Amino acid sequence: MRDAESIAAGLLAGLQSPDSWPHKLDPARALILQIRLDATTYRAASFLDDRILGPATQGVWLPIERLVAAAGALAGLRPLHFIFHTGHVGSTLLSRLLDATGAVLSLREPLPLRTLAELHDAPPPAGTPPGGAARFDALLELFLQLWRRGYPGTGAVVLKATSSAARLGPVLLDAQPDTRAVYLNLRAEPWLATLLAGGSQADLRGHAPERLRRLAAQLNTPLPSLDQASAGELAALGWLAETLTQHELLQRHAGRVLAIDFDALLADIPRGMHAVLGHLGLPDDEVALGRVCRAEALGRYSKAPELQYDARLRAELLDASRRENAAELARGLRLLGTLARTEVAVAQVLAADPAGLSPTTTSA
Repeated sequence: MRDAESIAAGLLAGLQSPDSWPHKLDPARALILQIRLDATTYRAASFLDDRILGPATQGVWLPIERLVAAAGALAGLRPLHFIFHTGHVGSTLLSRLLDATGAVLSLREPLPLRTLAELHDAPPPAGTPPGGAARFDALLELFLQLWRRGYPGTGAVVLKATSSAARLGPVLLDAQPDTRAVYLNLRAEPWLATLLAGGSQADLRGHAPERLRRLAAQLNTPLPSLDQASAGELAALGWLAETLTQHELLQRHAGRVLAIDFDALLADIPRGMHAVLGHLGLPDDEVALGRVCRAEALGRYSKAPELQYDARLRAELLDASRRENAAELARGLRLLGTLARTEVAVAQVLAADPAGLSPTTTSA
């Protein structure tokens, strides 16, 4: 107990620094798992989930009210911006390219953002003790404060959300008028080809229940159930759920959200990154842009930097997926076309995606 109190006191005393990190949120018990990190860990981590924990990690569960009280004394908070995305569209690469500026603290997929999105979706579960569930707005305010801390030299913090947590985008931008966002996306056909590749199937299934619930609330046309949908149809519904979310955010916060097609970004990194840096208010001069365009991340798989990966290899893998999954790709695109005939919102997103329903070849 003495050790836990000592760790808690140190983490609270050091709350001004990102080294004291709110790793997990338990709203039912009104607790936050606070752990000790450092700048090297942030930069190396592809995801701020339990993979950053190790035997030597120091941490303790703290009552939310203790963190709220300590956060009231925070000073020198940085601008906070977001990377939203439709999934498997280069968001980790973009985040790592921003690391190369030397002016950004990147937060890649922190777990509490997922919990906040879930909390915003539904009331507290049955059996939650009276007073045990912290209010969403108070929690959001606390985390927005904690995410805005930086190191010396941090000009801005850029948080990369999970694809499904982008549904919280309107709330996050409503809460902070100075916050901006980049929204990465792909046209339907290459997105489906990506998700039908072998390594993405588990991710597709894992996100499916929440995405189908979201679509069912937005559309009047009956949708295939999780058990009935083929892999291609499930991929199509996933693309549709996230693309509708993107369009909603673009309409609600025009001018504050920059939409970028990942294929277009890869085709012209200097131009795309110049647009991103300028939009986020980061240095976008020739020196800063040169540093980004020479970043090691451009030749690595961003989620596993030990692996070599570049635009040419990505194109080869996409072409292979198109050949191997041609039938499922056709099923998914056909479902989108069918929905577009009965749903105005679907027709609108496909109208903005003119080549999205046509299989293409991207061999380099």
